Amino acid sequence: MTLLGSNTSPEQLKQMSIAELEALASEIRSAIIDQVSGSGGHLAPNLGVVELTIAMHRVFDFKHDRLLFDVGHQCYPHKLLTGRYEQFKNLRTRQGMSGFPEPAESPYDLFRVGHAGTGISTAVGMARGDLINKESYEPDSNPDGRRVVSLIGDASIVNGLAMEGLNHAGLLNRQMLIILNDNGMSISKPQGAMAQYFDRVRVSHTYSDFKKGARELLKAVPGGSLLQQAYHRMGEMTKAAINEDSWFEKFGLLTVGPIDGHDLPTLIEFLAEARDLDRPMILHVKTIKGKGLDIAEQDATRFHSPKAFTVERDESLGCKVRMPSSGRSFTAAFSDAMTAVMARDERVVSATAAMPDGTGITQTLEKFPDRSFDAGICESHGMDMLAGMAKTGLRPFFAVYSTFLQRAFDQAFQEVSLQGLGVRLCLDRAGLVGEDGAVHHGFCDVSILRTLPDAVIMAVIDEASLIRCLEFMRTWDESLSSVRYPRDSVSDIFGDAPVYELGKARLLTEEFADLDANRPDVAVLSFGTPAVNASIAIDSLSTEYKVAHYDARFAKPIDSQLVRDLLSRDIPVLTLEDHSIVGGLGTCVLECAQEFGLDASRVVRHGIPDHWILQDSRADQLKEVGLDPQGIARMIRHAADPVVHQPFTPANRHKTRGSTPNATEQMH
Repeated sequence: MTLLGSNTSPEQLKQMSIAELEALASEIRSAIIDQVSGSGGHLAPNLGVVELTIAMHRVFDFKHDRLLFDVGHQCYPHKLLTGRYEQFKNLRTRQGMSGFPEPAESPYDLFRVGHAGTGISTAVGMARGDLINKESYEPDSNPDGRRVVSLIGDASIVNGLAMEGLNHAGLLNRQMLIILNDNGMSISKPQGAMAQYFDRVRVSHTYSDFKKGARELLKAVPGGSLLQQAYHRMGEMTKAAINEDSWFEKFGLLTVGPIDGHDLPTLIEFLAEARDLDRPMILHVKTIKGKGLDIAEQDATRFHSPKAFTVERDESLGCKVRMPSSGRSFTAAFSDAMTAVMARDERVVSATAAMPDGTGITQTLEKFPDRSFDAGICESHGMDMLAGMAKTGLRPFFAVYSTFLQRAFDQAFQEVSLQGLGVRLCLDRAGLVGEDGAVHHGFCDVSILRTLPDAVIMAVIDEASLIRCLEFMRTWDESLSSVRYPRDSVSDIFGDAPVYELGKARLLTEEFADLDANRPDVAVLSFGTPAVNASIAIDSLSTEYKVAHYDARFAKPIDSQLVRDLLSRDIPVLTLEDHSIVGGLGTCVLECAQEFGLDASRVVRHGIPDHWILQDSRADQLKEVGLDPQGIARMIRHAADPVVHQPFTPANRHKTRGSTPNATEQMH
């Protein structure tokens, strides 16, 4: 009998026997493994929460109640149980479903969630909103009111925002359940004293450990009088599992567990008792990341979010996993280059925030353990820690996804830039990231960092330029510096790269070294890897236009001499960037032109448009925004066209020769 299908709904779970629910859990795991092995996606995190998700939907009514995810990559079972089975076959594509909670897909999803630490705070907000609206659950006055559940896991409980949420949650005088999915992992092994605390809790406590002294504990902790009242509303299982030693009690939060997150009967009983509690509570659930697939259980980091893979089983050699290679990645190139930098300069230190594999820091952690650090899911702390190191004379490099840099902007401002310290930001996954979609695009790092006085902002086009750029950053101690590169393979079409000189672009088409002797029809300024597709586009137009191509290298300081040389000769300029059209390289060029009193009417900006780009392959996303070779060729024709040079409006934007409705372009 097949239990999982397009008609599967939470209502059905309430009618199923435990045996049927366990069979359903097995079907969900099989569906996730089959799909992710073919398409890629978040595997191990979702395999670990199957029973927990079933139990939550069995006990609560999330059409009415509130379910807030933290670290939204644990949502696949939730989506399969809420009517999205058919969309699952096109996971992380525009035709299918997002790999993260997505309100546009279903009323069961309340927030788009892709960054850690947010779920408790948004849950507190909804809990307070329901109180104000008189819609919240109250056991006596409003038993049909809304309940609130926050699911937090993958070690994001250590994030500073999660701490702030907990601090406020303890003040709620109403029901709120925080489920701590403790799998002993984040994306890699969790870091810090709190992780060690949870390790001790997992191995040292059983249900019987919590029986003795529960009532006395409630009298002693902050908020104890409220918790003592709550104690009388609990069932016997919950009373027996109160954690006397939990530091969550200091927040005024009753803490229960840890309990087995794969034992459906136990989960259902505990959740049923927690559902009717009129005080905030933490339910500590112990799960196994990658549960049900031995290779994922054994290597949860590798199978956190793998590419498509095949499993080959051999009786003599055991189990092997094959993943198709898409070429050498920028992450791998950075890893080798960073290791080389650290080998030749003992003042260099490296750090990441819970992403050693994803950012390439794993190699430096292994080779230089005394000078390499994983700060956990704590980007703000990581930035400030490196500021402290820079103050002692060290040369810190912070490898972080562009999308996660945003979480540490205040520290980049206050503790780094304002102090004039040389912290170096290596921004992986810059630009469009592909299947993870809008929650993970690195589209605004230039626009936020360029507001910081004296900041140096760079991009690289290949491995050779990355190596040169890191060497430049190594000796740049005067201010914050950053380099951006995408989740993509490195190209080898440009050959060796010259050294980086502050604020100087690189000419890629040597025949235009003398602009007076050989005047181009248009000049293309590429910032980062759009240079690769631009080169293809330029080659395709070689019989139509003479195109000078520059690797801009710096958005700040911009190569002002180059801008003046081009615009003073009335040479049209097209800027290309895998970054938002708002505040990126194109804006830097326009500001430079204005500053020097130059006519910027021939400047055309092209980048990521000012709207959200949803999940799909990176290649399809680049095509959507016109940063593929064909789209860039259209923009080159448009920039070189001497006929129409006016601001785009909804009425004329598709009429100009070479324009495209998917491209973002603007002229001044």
